[in-house]
Amino acid sequence: MSSVEVLEINSKITAACKSEDQTGGRDLVAKIKKWIKESERNKRCIVDYGAVSVLAAAFESFSKTCLDEHVSVLEEILSTLTLLFPLAGEALTYLGSASSMHCMVWFLKSGDLSRRRNTVLVLREVISSDHRRVNMFLEIEGAIESLYTLIKEPICPTATEASFVVVYHMITSASAADKPIQKFVDMGLVSLLLETLVDAQRSLCEKPWVFSTDFAATEFSVSILWKLCKNEKREEKTAFVEALQVGAFQKLLLLLQVGCADKTKGQVTELLKLLNLHRARWECIDSMDFKSLKRPF
Repeated sequence: MSSVEVLEINSKITAACKSEDQTGGRDLVAKIKKWIKESERNKRCIVDYGAVSVLAAAFESFSKTCLDEHVSVLEEILSTLTLLFPLAGEALTYLGSASSMHCMVWFLKSGDLSRRRNTVLVLREVISSDHRRVNMFLEIEGAIESLYTLIKEPICPTATEASFVVVYHMITSASAADKPIQKFVDMGLVSLLLETLVDAQRSLCEKPWVFSTDFAATEFSVSILWKLCKNEKREEKTAFVEALQVGAFQKLLLLLQVGCADKTKGQVTELLKLLNLHRARWECIDSMDFKSLKRPF
């Protein structure tokens, strides 16, 4: 594979977009994916000669018209883009457009597992690169619900972690205000976050992380829970109530004991102090579940 071949296929993809030739476009994108998988050299050549931006532009172009008719080419583009991370520059601009993000939310709400996985991985790149895109994403009907579902009904560790990253940016964005925070709490995100923390009973003799292999999701879980509780302004303190009733205090204390990164440790410590203020009123945990746990609080 050469630079000439990359430039030629870039031109053909652009032409396919203009003529709305989804079949031709899909086949061309599939050819790029095949090249990427053949060697790292091919991948570097594809990146160096602008194919990433061309693919992102094609995604935006095909997402502007009837999505039902362009599903196959849009899926192929997303699948190929996941092999080209990290995304940058023009590619993120095209993927962060209104039409592109509406298409991604539409994909997230679909039942196809591979499609949803690839979509949330690309969405993570888009949202993480610019917080200004958070508001655009939040305005799309079903955006919050689709991410919640990905966490509640996990596809794979990678997709779940990507979902946590997107949620984290949504609730930490200054421009997003409190809307997503309250909605996530009302939907039951607190319980789901705690389910990703260290399993209390097994961890007394082990030190597993979320999904046994990836502790990044644990760190994001703590960060999200910390943000939800710190920003809980409602009189009924929904976030605190739900967290305490499903064992947040014990699981966080256990996480602190088995060890975590310094930043996470600081957030866990602060969360424990916040939750400790309300334990007498709302906590509902069988003490036998944590009988071997040290309790300094």
